[in-house]
Amino acid sequence: MIRPEDEVAVYLYAEYVDMRKSIDGLATLVEQQAGQSPFNQTVYVFCNRKRDKIKLLCWERNGFVLWYKRLEKFRFKWPGNEAPEAIDGGLLNQLLDGYDIRPKAPHPTLEYTTLL
Repeated sequence: MIRPEDEVAVYLYAEYVDMRKSIDGLATLVEQQAGQSPFNQTVYVFCNRKRDKIKLLCWERNGFVLWYKRLEKFRFKWPGNEAPEAIDGGLLNQLLDGYDIRPKAPHPTLEYTTLL
């Protein structure tokens, strides 16, 4: 599969999507629900509920490009509703390779004024 460059802008669509949607349906989601233009120099990424399929949509000079990846055994570590709105191509490639791209945060700091 031809992978996006690390510098490319990527938008993760947080909600799960019916993978029967093709270019027009996905472009409509980008435009109407995400409030963005599907003609931007951005890769838009969609995932199904089972997290075994991903589609990438982008505009390239004179037409749309649609990539589709289906996993046979494993699941993507899709951030779901916690997804950042924008990531870069490097994180997208990690997601496609099966890595969890959610930021790892330590436990919150606790501050007490008394022992009891």
